[in-house]
Amino acid sequence: MTFIPTARLAALAGALVVAASTTTVAASCGKDDFKGWITEFSREAAAKGISPRGLDALSGVSFDQNVITRDRNQQVFNQSFEQFSGRIVPPRLTRGRNMMKQYGSVLGRIEQRYGVPGAVLVAIWGMETDFGVNTGKFSTLNSLATLAYDCRRSEMFQAELLDALRIIDRGDLQPSDMRGAWAGEIGQTQFMPSSYVKFAVDFDDNGRRDLLRSVPDVLASTANYLANYGWKRGEPWDQGTTNFSVIQQWNKSEVVARTIAYFASQIDSE
Repeated sequence: MTFIPTARLAALAGALVVAASTTTVAASCGKDDFKGWITEFSREAAAKGISPRGLDALSGVSFDQNVITRDRNQQVFNQSFEQFSGRIVPPRLTRGRNMMKQYGSVLGRIEQRYGVPGAVLVAIWGMETDFGVNTGKFSTLNSLATLAYDCRRSEMFQAELLDALRIIDRGDLQPSDMRGAWAGEIGQTQFMPSSYVKFAVDFDDNGRRDLLRSVPDVLASTANYLANYGWKRGEPWDQGTTNFSVIQQWNKSEVVARTIAYFASQIDSE
């Protein structure tokens, strides 16, 4: 499951507004002609360097009203830390500890390279998708195109759609593989395409950055994300620390960030 997509999208919005003139295309939003908009977007994406392979992925894209409904009806998150962590952590704790053992060697190599402890990565993994079980069923391209066509945050999602096409272009994922959360998050720890392009790594050395199927790629990419936001090697991640602030770069909600930190500490305590 994905928790509070608006929190992560809000973090993206500021950076994308700054970069909008260079990263987005200028296709006009919301003119009652979605197919015409796709044609316009495709033309301008080609001018931005997207290859025919990426452009072909747009041929079957359709507008998804369910995505707009979800976007318009996001509920305010008002659970306390005790309520939220009590619901999330206990059912996942045993499996989280088992994942630490199962992927101990990989997690050790990841911590050596990026400085992020395995417990933090496993906590994020468990919270986001139940360790890869629930990655989402929405077509990523449909979701992003729908939100890009909608005028509410058009520039932001046009940039995300462009990055989704770059993921296809470089051969990391096939268009048919790109399914996830309604707001366009992809993979076992739910990366937006812009974060996928910036931070995904090929940790299993098979030539692709696969955040859907490769657990080493998933965990290393998540570590790379946190490291790039300033994770301090060897330091704690309790509330009030620098590393807790880095966890809040993953999700702006203090309750969610506290739950990640608590979950990681519980996993690490065995």
